[in-house]
Amino acid sequence: MLKAMRGKPNEVWQLDELLDACEWKDQAHVAGAGGTLFESELVIQTEQRSKIWRLASEGDNAAKNGLLEQRIWNWLSEQEGDVGMQDLQKANVVEKREAGAGIGLLKDLGIQLLKGQFEIPSATGAIEATLKMRSEFISNLAAAGEEGAPESELNISQIDYFAKRKGIITSSEEVIRTWQLTPKGISVNVDDLQERLLVADITPELLQGDDWRDADFKPYDVTREAPTPMIGKSHPMQALIERIRAIFLEMGFTEIEGDYVTTAGWNMDALFIPQDHPAREMQDTFYLDNPESIPIPRERTNQWAQVHESGGNTGSSGWGGEFSSDIAEKGMLRTHTTVNTVKHVADNPNSPCRVFGIGRVFRKESIDKTHLPEFHQIEGIIMEPNASLPMLVTTVKEFYAKMGYPEVRVRPAYFPYTEPSLEVEVKWRGEWLELGGAGIFRPEVTEPLGAKWPVCAWGMGLERLAMLVFELDDIRQLYVSDLEWLSNQPVL
Repeated sequence: MLKAMRGKPNEVWQLDELLDACEWKDQAHVAGAGGTLFESELVIQTEQRSKIWRLASEGDNAAKNGLLEQRIWNWLSEQEGDVGMQDLQKANVVEKREAGAGIGLLKDLGIQLLKGQFEIPSATGAIEATLKMRSEFISNLAAAGEEGAPESELNISQIDYFAKRKGIITSSEEVIRTWQLTPKGISVNVDDLQERLLVADITPELLQGDDWRDADFKPYDVTREAPTPMIGKSHPMQALIERIRAIFLEMGFTEIEGDYVTTAGWNMDALFIPQDHPAREMQDTFYLDNPESIPIPRERTNQWAQVHESGGNTGSSGWGGEFSSDIAEKGMLRTHTTVNTVKHVADNPNSPCRVFGIGRVFRKESIDKTHLPEFHQIEGIIMEPNASLPMLVTTVKEFYAKMGYPEVRVRPAYFPYTEPSLEVEVKWRGEWLELGGAGIFRPEVTEPLGAKWPVCAWGMGLERLAMLVFELDDIRQLYVSDLEWLSNQPVL
């Protein structure tokens, strides 16, 4: 490289010029050699760094079909009279998954949704101007193509805005280097310059012979920038599950598992949830066609029937009404992992235990930034002679402390199957966030199971805890194949 530059000693050399002059194909050779010459004070090396912006996947979609808010606004502008959310969905202007996000974007523009109807301000000039500016920005990036556009050529306010929206734009940093000979580089005697092969990688093949004894080894510069290797590692959610599992095992608990498919009896009746409870309706529960019904021993359903109808031997008056074994035997996907711990108590009523489980559960939820129809729960119980509320609170606080959240508080709550009942909150970024529920199983739960001692129970959502650990505002990020986000997550 120095020989080539000596041919034009006063020129400022660019990367492409040096690749041609040296007959190299890899720009890494120029960068490496240029860095060495610069350290030897033979050349002046300049660097010009710039941020390049390109459209991401959602940005490409916006360039083809228009921004989400622009499409809704175009539709609104064409309507006469009052229109609402239902009209928007029927018009097929946006996909169902986009409707919620679209309403949020309209609110930012000053368009409100009140009682299901859109309220548009009388003056719409500002809305039109804002949408035009956003569309022009997307069009400019689309025209730049895969090469992208330098930040200096773009509207900074639009960059700041779209960078906060997921999947619209993405950036990379590019470095342009130039090299020019110094007086010391010009004065070097060309006859003294020799090309030598320096060994950069010590391989098994090299060490098998004796060639390494006479080889010239390239010195390592630990201060030089190096690419971050893309190594394989556990998915962040799986890593979090393993971390939680290790904490409970360390605390002396035993892990239990259960099936996804269960019955309404074990999922709800065993927990003293009345058979006319709203949570049993189709909009909250995935009932199955196959198996539509799963037999439960009549002895068990009779025990539940006595407790639900009259309280059985618990001193309770129950819920009244008539208990249906057919409803109890309905096949369904479990809505919580408590079904596992209840079954464990039923199978081991006379054996003290401290068990936990981490499992997938299913509820018919609309997908948004805080809800999913399929998610995970962390469940645990303590059943032993001296089990008590202070023991339960201490256990939950110890778990969160080991997770890195030492500030934990509990407050009274209501659940159909525990009394007393608690909601557990942790302090995060100066605010108290509710992460789960806890309590002591009511006699109406434990008496039919034959439990001999009090049962302390708690449950929490894994995804909500993951949002804290990974500092996310949208629960859906956990299950999006975003390779950049996944690669940047620390090993837990």
